[in-house]
Amino acid sequence: MPGEAETREKGGPALSVDSLSVTFATDAGPVFAVSEVSYEVFPGEVLAVVGESGSGKSVSSRTAIGLLPATARVRGHVTLGSAEITAMTERQLTAVRGGDIAMIFQEPGSALDALFTVGYQIMEALRAHRRMTRIAARTRATDLLRLVGLPEPERRVDYYPHQLSGGQKQRVMIAIAIACEPKVIIADEPTTALDVTVQAEILELLRDLRDRIGSAIVLITHNMGVVADLADRVVVMRAGRVVETATVDDLFAHPAHEYTRALLAAVPHLGTSTRPAAIESVTETESPAERPEAVLEISDLSVEFPSGLGRPPFRAVRGVSLAIAPGETLGLVGESGSGKSTIGRCTAGLQRASGGSVRVLGSELTGLSERRLRPLRRRLGFVFQDPATSLNPRLTVGDCVAEPLIVHRAAKGAALRARVRQLLDDVQLPADTEKRYPHELSGGQRQRVSLARALVLNPDLLIADEPTSALDVSVQATVLELFADLQREHGWACLFISHDLAVVDQLADRIAVLNQGEIVEQGNRDQILRHPTHDYTRRLVAAVPVPDPVEQRRRREERRQLIS
Repeated sequence: MPGEAETREKGGPALSVDSLSVTFATDAGPVFAVSEVSYEVFPGEVLAVVGESGSGKSVSSRTAIGLLPATARVRGHVTLGSAEITAMTERQLTAVRGGDIAMIFQEPGSALDALFTVGYQIMEALRAHRRMTRIAARTRATDLLRLVGLPEPERRVDYYPHQLSGGQKQRVMIAIAIACEPKVIIADEPTTALDVTVQAEILELLRDLRDRIGSAIVLITHNMGVVADLADRVVVMRAGRVVETATVDDLFAHPAHEYTRALLAAVPHLGTSTRPAAIESVTETESPAERPEAVLEISDLSVEFPSGLGRPPFRAVRGVSLAIAPGETLGLVGESGSGKSTIGRCTAGLQRASGGSVRVLGSELTGLSERRLRPLRRRLGFVFQDPATSLNPRLTVGDCVAEPLIVHRAAKGAALRARVRQLLDDVQLPADTEKRYPHELSGGQRQRVSLARALVLNPDLLIADEPTSALDVSVQATVLELFADLQREHGWACLFISHDLAVVDQLADRIAVLNQGEIVEQGNRDQILRHPTHDYTRRLVAAVPVPDPVEQRRRREERRQLIS
């Protein structure tokens, strides 16, 4: 891995940010997003810019590519090679973007144009900066898709974005970014919400690009495992300022700033869970007479979706069986498309099963009408992945939390208001929160509201579908601690759906591993994460980046041997 001295020998910095300050004009007054930020990145180097949401890391990097809105006021200098970005006109910036500097956006689903094929969008980037015929551009686009590891590139070059998975769309974004072999690549959260195996492949691809074409990479992320896996140096930002800059080894081994130490302490590290030993499955340890009634029992569950055009139906879930005891958390893990969320939705009665049985405290959910499902849904709580879309933006926070009580006629008047206030206190939200609207809260606060709403009816079973995937590490740590405290207090069982094995390690008593709709392995936390027996589980565990550069290099080598 190239160190700072070695990268400096290659010449001047590929990108330099000097005393950068950015202020946004708003109706409520100026917002100071970035203040006196300075850093530089050299050719062939990966510089990670880390910090929580609102720290200014994305604003500073977007300044480098001229993508700030008209309300932004910029002071300081951003230099690309010898050209000053902050002094360029819009026409000059257009000529530079995609050619000398490129950006991999956080959400490829919104960054790619849904009306054009992915091949056309790569060709557009090529022809904007290179003199190429359409045939030559198409050939190059196909080669780029092959380079980033997209299967069947000759066929998928004509696919539209909606025909690709999240990981495949991210590969297309990388193909567009590297099409003209830029000197600097800005990667803004390039692996957020991706499966660990896809994330590992994307990081390997970025590492290969750095080594092969010598690009400088600015990696913007809050995932410290990704930083340990890919970065050479790290810039830590807080409240718009740089608080620490160090090599990746020094930062993780000897963090100098108190904020950096707190950030690293909040990161879940696979294999370091302090949760007490897992309780045994309700189906394994006791005789039928002694066994407590399972809160959830799923037997031989299958779910099919019609494929249309005379093709056989797609089977998303195949013969799944599992059980959860009172007070127990079962982690359901696997890659996107493995059937995790489908099982969760069947458990909540939001998806019809094609076969098998789903029982909640002895009551069968499968095949019930909506009218007969309603009383059973009182016993269930559901925490969705994205609270920004699951909470009604037209209702205040208090009304969002109260809605299940009103729908099920469980409380009204003073009793309803008292219950809402109690739940908001339980999830540690301030007193004025219930009168505010969801958009006025941070992501972590909205997720707490979502948790309060799920618990307002005192459910026996909580279904949590990726509840912390988009949160900062410190906010995630607080939400997970709150989650565990509330479960100990109220004793509900939990089906915890996630692709983040380090988070599952913190919360779960037992783990079920899904692959292509089937459970391939099931056992307690230590069995699955420390001593997996199935090849798929071993690959899944090996792909998880850990927040330790030295250990991560060893794990990366082990993973290469495992998949070779």
